[in-house]
Amino acid sequence: MDIQRYVLDKAAGAKAAARILASMNTEAKNRALLRMAEALEAAKDRLIVENRKDLESGRKAGLSNAILDRLELNDARIRQMAVGLREIAALPDPVGAISEIRQRPNGMAVGRMRVPLGVIGFIFESRPNVTADSAALCLKAGNAVILKGGSEAIHSNTAIITVLKEAAGAEGFPEDAIGFLDTTDRQAVMELLKLEDYIDVVIPRGGEGLIRAVTENSKIPVLKHYKGVCHVYVDRSADLSMAEEIGFNAKVQRPGTCNAMETLLVDRAVAADFLPRMIERLTKAGVKVHGCETTRELVPGTPGLAPDDFHKEYLDLEMNCRVVDGIDAALDHISRYGSNHTETIVTENHARAMKFLREADASAVMINASTRFNDGFEFGLGAEIGISTTKLHAYGPMGLEELTAQKFIVFGSGQLRK
Repeated sequence: MDIQRYVLDKAAGAKAAARILASMNTEAKNRALLRMAEALEAAKDRLIVENRKDLESGRKAGLSNAILDRLELNDARIRQMAVGLREIAALPDPVGAISEIRQRPNGMAVGRMRVPLGVIGFIFESRPNVTADSAALCLKAGNAVILKGGSEAIHSNTAIITVLKEAAGAEGFPEDAIGFLDTTDRQAVMELLKLEDYIDVVIPRGGEGLIRAVTENSKIPVLKHYKGVCHVYVDRSADLSMAEEIGFNAKVQRPGTCNAMETLLVDRAVAADFLPRMIERLTKAGVKVHGCETTRELVPGTPGLAPDDFHKEYLDLEMNCRVVDGIDAALDHISRYGSNHTETIVTENHARAMKFLREADASAVMINASTRFNDGFEFGLGAEIGISTTKLHAYGPMGLEELTAQKFIVFGSGQLRK
């Protein structure tokens, strides 16, 4: 295979398809999404068979339990994929929405209209359920997409894409609206990243190594987040029972996700009351907690911290704990070690809650809620194509609106500039 020609042909097809998609009406897009949801459910058994091939290969290759969990498809996850597509179909279509119309002194009306980005290159690892979400979001927002999953999910992704393309095609959508690089050749990604004349934006989703490699090699703008080093800060005025539930959920509910807590920060004023029971509960759940000096004094036997541990995204049942001297110290810690992903404060004090909201620099900042809620589905976006921790042009979960841009539109009556 001539990999350069192969990727270029995919990109050229997607660019041609994007022109057609940009003009398709909402009803047509929604019909395609609903048909795609039905097709996924109908193909459930076939998808699981193909997914088992990837799981078996992954076990033989020594993939971690966290990656295998992300890779697995089952009845519930396939149903959730279909639910996600139906929810996207039910969402308002941002394309063509006009806003901010202002009358100028010369009688001209100037406004803004939402338009598709064009062609999106989506490069991702492990999670085959992301394939359906991303394709659906791009389609509803009027974009063509070229998908490149990891080699560990090649059978699963190929099967899912085949189902989606057939369903969309049955509703009159161009074949290249949903593109897929069905090769495990890593050079395909490098070739894709050169095609700035065909692809408008690249979105990588996966481990830090993948995202840094994409960013360093891309000639195309990249929307990204490197990792999720998320914190829960337990304030001195926190409801400690609530703090225990939030901290436990944020770490244990699904530790292999980017919005799982990696460091628990505790105000010194409540550390003696809170930490022994919190760490005992976490330890019973299989979590390895690395503690600062004060944490180890309060809970003897707690493993210590290495200098770089606060930078780690464990993605497993492992975490850090640090006792801090109040909210300013907590915010200083987050500023130094955070990854602009998700930060939570547990507090009953309104002033400190609002200070945390203003000063914690992250794509989602929460009061009295688990970090696990930073997710497009949980935020009502229907689904997400990823979480951006850069501020241009999206910050946080990227749903339909984040897959569009705004252009200026002008309504005139013959005005001439003097």
